Amino acid sequence: MIIGKENVLKSKSYSFVLEIVKVCRELQSNKEFILSKQLLRSGTAIGALVEEANQGESKADFIHKLSIANKEANETQYWIRLLTDSNMLSKETGEPILEKSVELIKISTASIKTSKANR
Repeated sequence: MIIGKENVLKSKSYSFVLEIVKVCRELQSNKEFILSKQLLRSGTAIGALVEEANQGESKADFIHKLSIANKEANETQYWIRLLTDSNMLSKETGEPILEKSVELIKISTASIKTSKANR
């Protein structure tokens, strides 16, 4: 249950992670284990780091954890592009996930900038 204002980044990152897990299952069922593991690691780290950031001990801790989540989102984009361009992942699957990762990066970047400005 969400009390008060919904945390958009938290809910979008969780939804994104669920999609990453689904894609990785599909890749693994097609015997792609190495790259799917890389995607799973970086993709799920985003949600975990957003959760950690929201429980940060200080504003600096929040900014630090969200910055790492941002880096993981960039790495996740790399794996998605690689899997899509190598035809291990269809464009119909890869492109929407790539768009969602771009959105997560934009939201997290804006949150980081706002937090830095309000120090």
